[in-house]
Amino acid sequence: MSNQNKIWTKDFINISLIQFIVFIGFYTLLTTLPIYVIEDLGGTEAQGGLVVTIMLIAAIIMRPISGGIIEKFGKKRTLLWSTGLFTGTMFFYFFIESFTGIMVLRFIHGLSFGVLTTVASAIAADVVPNARKGAGLGYFAMATNIAMVVGPFLGLTLIQFVSYKMLFMIISFVAVIGVLCSVQVKVPHVTSNPFSNVKKKFSIQSLIEVRALPIAFISLFVGIAYSSILSYVSVFANASGLAHVASYFFVVFAIVMILARPSFGQLFDVKGPKYVIIPCLLIFSIGLVMLSFSGDSAWLFLIAAGVIGLGSGSLLPSFQTMCIQAGGPGRSGHSTATFYIFWDIGIATGSYVLGMIVAMFNFQVLYIVCAVLLVFVVGMFIIQQSWHGKKTPVQQQIPAENM
Repeated sequence: MSNQNKIWTKDFINISLIQFIVFIGFYTLLTTLPIYVIEDLGGTEAQGGLVVTIMLIAAIIMRPISGGIIEKFGKKRTLLWSTGLFTGTMFFYFFIESFTGIMVLRFIHGLSFGVLTTVASAIAADVVPNARKGAGLGYFAMATNIAMVVGPFLGLTLIQFVSYKMLFMIISFVAVIGVLCSVQVKVPHVTSNPFSNVKKKFSIQSLIEVRALPIAFISLFVGIAYSSILSYVSVFANASGLAHVASYFFVVFAIVMILARPSFGQLFDVKGPKYVIIPCLLIFSIGLVMLSFSGDSAWLFLIAAGVIGLGSGSLLPSFQTMCIQAGGPGRSGHSTATFYIFWDIGIATGSYVLGMIVAMFNFQVLYIVCAVLLVFVVGMFIIQQSWHGKKTPVQQQIPAENM
């Protein structure tokens, strides 16, 4: 393989480490702050959920603005200050001792999180060779998936031995490593969109990438289904008498995802997105059905975790890659922001709406509904692909030697 098609460069490793560290902090707080609010601040379960939602709302607000910020200040400078702000905000958790203070801090934290995750993904898209976008962004997204295991495990383990204040301080110092990595990243020059040098009036194009909207919209519904895992699988495990194996769910999820990701990434690059996304959506749906019927069976619970990891693990990078390809050169920041706007809306909406479904029915209905939703997403994706055309951009970019 030529150096031009090399994925694991120094810059790719550094930007992946930044993503990994940021999401360790995000998922550690995601799982421990609700408990902190309830146990230490005397809040309710609803207030515990709000500290999660408010950060996502702030991130969603920042997504449309992120593309313009990246375009104005450049990816390197945006990466540096957003990483610095995200890390600096982390230290303030040590001093806040009221629910109102936590809510304000979470909103502020979400602003830098929205910009940081957007610019990091845009830089990753730039440093990965065009012919290996699917595989490269798949590896990059793996940093997030692994952090989804390490973060909750780290947080839930540490609070058994140290105070919440000490936990906040530990993850703050871990976040400093991300700042050091951001200094090391060299952002390659990317040929601009031919219209980017034209002085433009304010328009929708200055906020989002319109050409990425169809795929981003489809990803919203996948985000809703995915939120049933992020927000409710641990609660489902407790309600089903499976609390003793709940921590292993994401471990099995991550192992299967890591093993399958390289193959799916290569398949995306060689054959095109439909050969990855359609099977993965169906596998994800089957995994949710298995989870809904796991009852008090630990084995079925963990097998479902593996099936869900196999199905869902490659969907986020695949949709993100399609959005970036739709936007074209010089629009990776806007395309990434557009994708994350809809993905975050899906996660936030799902966390709220699916909670209502659980309250009205039960967890089995919740996961069956999400499984059916994914089948509808398959239909939406097939329709989108038929409109888009038979030949995908990624197929046009692949050199013969990589086929």
